Amino acid sequence: MTARRIFLAATGQNRGKTTTSLGLAAAIVAGGHRLGFLKPIGQRYVMIDGARADEDAVLMKAVFDLPHSLDDMSPVTLPRHFTTDYVMGRIHDDLSTGVLDAYERIAADRDVVLVEGTGHAGVGAVIGLSNARVAELLDAPVILVSEGGIGRPIDEIVLNHALFQRQGVRVLGAVVNKVNIDARPELVEVLREGLRQQGVELLGCIRYSDFLANPSLELLEAHLEGERLTGPPAEDWTIGHVAIGAMRAHHAVPYLRDRTLLITPGDRHDLIEAALVANEAPADGAPRVCGLVLTGGFRPPPPLLQRLRAARLWCLLVGSDTYRTAEAVHDVLVKTHPADTEKIATIIQLVGEALDADALLARL
Repeated sequence: MTARRIFLAATGQNRGKTTTSLGLAAAIVAGGHRLGFLKPIGQRYVMIDGARADEDAVLMKAVFDLPHSLDDMSPVTLPRHFTTDYVMGRIHDDLSTGVLDAYERIAADRDVVLVEGTGHAGVGAVIGLSNARVAELLDAPVILVSEGGIGRPIDEIVLNHALFQRQGVRVLGAVVNKVNIDARPELVEVLREGLRQQGVELLGCIRYSDFLANPSLELLEAHLEGERLTGPPAEDWTIGHVAIGAMRAHHAVPYLRDRTLLITPGDRHDLIEAALVANEAPADGAPRVCGLVLTGGFRPPPPLLQRLRAARLWCLLVGSDTYRTAEAVHDVLVKTHPADTEKIATIIQLVGEALDADALLARL
């Protein structure tokens, strides 16, 4: 194992691990280093050429044009019932050896290998490959990624730090994502001191970004399979909130606020009407409803469609049911995809400002 390696672990789901991976990988490449990427355990995967590959491995391969096969970049994925079959002794594969062999093939011609964990330090323990165990297996120092705030990120970082320490893994420090430095510049020093008191170094704070926190309707339209009925969306309208329209219209009104994306069956004309009425008197110039996703393939009647057009309210019709549509919308809003070039560029810039990649590599 001659390549230098870093293990990125989050303190929980959707904390910013992939964001940090993208930014750090870009800095490594910009520094002239040959990059390798490994996602040892993948819980979220896609099918490519009939084989499973973790979504983040697919993303990193596409963004950085990495030469390695997805089989090596994503050696273990967990399909449905995998953990049950493993616990009950129905899976006999040597998963640890599979991860090690994949790492060796990736590291053979690389200067730095970025290893991205899955969730918090304990995730994967059920199959004998928790993040802490994998980091130990690869002898990879760890960076912990948490999300903005003060109490919660410090608590989460300390808890995860203890699990890695118990496994004998070196923790380089922590990165805190979505820190509102502009509004509260003192947060950086508070987090630094709070973590120092717990024996953890703050490596950097990634600045909160409205653009990343509130994705555009264009991004959503690009990833959902549907027919735009009205629109296009105003260029400066981003999604502030998501609401599921499964209640009576008068109960839904309080949820329609500050650029809400409303997901509702297309035959719920009362909720569509409520969205139109809510936008008749927007607060501070921002629409209470920025857009509608109509589910079930139910197309509103022509008079209602005409009112939507007159109100210039973006509306997308999809064939899936409301539950599956809401899941798909959530995935688009929290995940980064190879086609999201503006989002990726913003991530790279923000992480580049927050982390000194050269200093980190020097510590390896």
